[in-house]
Amino acid sequence: MSAIRVGTSAFTAAGWEGSFYPAGMKPADYLTYYATKFNTVEVDSTFYRAPAVSTVKGWASKTPPGFVFALKVPQTITHEKVLLECESDLKYFVETADNLGDKLGPMLLQFPYFNKMAFKTGDEFLARLKPFLKCLPKDHSFALEIRNKAWLAEEFAELLRERGVCLALQDQSWMPLPWQMNFDYLTGPFAYMRLLGDRKGIEKQTKIWDKVIVKRTRELRNWVDVCEKTTKRGANTFVYINNHFSGHAPATVQEFLKLWNAK
Repeated sequence: MSAIRVGTSAFTAAGWEGSFYPAGMKPADYLTYYATKFNTVEVDSTFYRAPAVSTVKGWASKTPPGFVFALKVPQTITHEKVLLECESDLKYFVETADNLGDKLGPMLLQFPYFNKMAFKTGDEFLARLKPFLKCLPKDHSFALEIRNKAWLAEEFAELLRERGVCLALQDQSWMPLPWQMNFDYLTGPFAYMRLLGDRKGIEKQTKIWDKVIVKRTRELRNWVDVCEKTTKRGANTFVYINNHFSGHAPATVQEFLKLWNAK
């Protein structure tokens, strides 16, 4: 059975001081503390802009050997240029990320929901995606998330499989769950899962992420079962949990790990 890593989506959030981080802790010490609890994190800030080399080196220096960072690819590539004329952007981002050394894990291409003004069909998106995937450096790991459920089909999965890119599995109300898919969702040498939850629904109740708002143990068990299947198939598995999943991502990660270790 291969390894599993479970962490949060970002390592800071409103409400975490006092509920996860000790009260009074300096934000500069958050990552070091985080790494004493979990062995991986998905960095959200890189989605908004490529980080400075000094920032990336700082992340590496604040974490122990064996810690792994998953980085979201900047939205310049996925949302603004939508894969066109972005080779230099991708090259710069990957070269910057390489400063993490062996702590660099998967890089996530997170696409938005595309309406018909952007792409009339899923085939149009695939035609745009195919040449871009050929440009991805083969010595790095990439996961890809789409939010158009009608595009999730065997043809799409096969294109990712050809390039060794992992289909990011996600928990969102409008997207199919892994056990609802009628094709093999394991498209790469690893598995990547994002437990994102119902953002709009939970933000009606809170925007301070200091406690669990919605108990979702049953859903977590289902995801644990998926992870058991992917690890048994030899895929190192990464799971990242958002505050919107249940209200307090660190507590949800801890519950997930408890369920996993009880199997």
